[in-house]
Amino acid sequence: MVIDRFPILVTGGAGYIGSHAVLALLDADWPVIVLDNLVTGFRWAVDPRATFVEGDVGDAETVARTLATFSIGAIMHFAGSVVVPESVADPLKYYGNNTSNSRTLLAAAVAGGVRHFIFSSTAATYGVPEVSPVREDTPTVPINPYGMSKLMTEMMLRDTAAAHPINYCALRYFNVAGADPDGRTGQATEGATHLIKVATEAATGKRGHVSVFGTDYDTPDGTGVRDYIHVSDLAAAHLLALEALIAEPTRIHTLNCGYGRGFSVLEVLSAVEAASGAVIERRLEPRRAGDPDALVAANDAIVEAFGWQPRYARLDTIVTHALAWERGLERRRAGQ
Repeated sequence: MVIDRFPILVTGGAGYIGSHAVLALLDADWPVIVLDNLVTGFRWAVDPRATFVEGDVGDAETVARTLATFSIGAIMHFAGSVVVPESVADPLKYYGNNTSNSRTLLAAAVAGGVRHFIFSSTAATYGVPEVSPVREDTPTVPINPYGMSKLMTEMMLRDTAAAHPINYCALRYFNVAGADPDGRTGQATEGATHLIKVATEAATGKRGHVSVFGTDYDTPDGTGVRDYIHVSDLAAAHLLALEALIAEPTRIHTLNCGYGRGFSVLEVLSAVEAASGAVIERRLEPRRAGDPDALVAANDAIVEAFGWQPRYARLDTIVTHALAWERGLERRRAGQ
């Protein structure tokens, strides 16, 4: 099927996952407009082939003007707040940035005649699932405002698609890690909490240790097991979702993004040590409330729906790319 390439709006395109989606779109010859307020994103992370608009996704006037000026045909929505502990401490920030702002964006999309919407959702919508691997029909019972704010947006998308000529795909990410294999972008967030990012910071001397939260889980080595997905494979899934929505304008999708294979905290730390040659100090800490023993995606639905074929599904590959990015990050920041 030949698809006419119309302009795509990427909100949060100066952030970690959004900047990788921008690369995937540009490499496939899609015209890309990035809307980002640069509160957590970085201007240098936006590929120069994209058109950049500095603005907030919650600003209805800016969003409407951007949609009209560039004749946007589809939206990939990454903008929002993503730190779980912060969402517990400041829930209204998350319901504002994630839910209310998504409502503003969606209303503008309907008014502007945008036909396709791809949403950055999360496995946090499942809460603490009683089964592993987790399937898309597993009950969604979020245990924190972050997960709930994302689930509320999924509900808005469902109801809006039923009432208006717009279809959508909500992709529920598991643990996103790694960096662009060519070193063009990667995770640059200060104070990141994701394990592989934290471990590579420790391996490069930016942290003195890594905390291991809980060693008594029902897992082979007692530490929590998670499904780590390479960010470039995730970006490729967004591109496939876009093509699927265009091909079948009345279909909607809610799909897990993961590999169906988990690794423990200790396995990840050992992989980072092997790749870096460094020794990482491990500090054993109590469990964090709400952390399940294992959180692994059942991914057969996205494979079947989109023919998704991950390219970077090995843990050592993910770690190698993350480590290479981390080593070059200070030079990049200095030159920004």
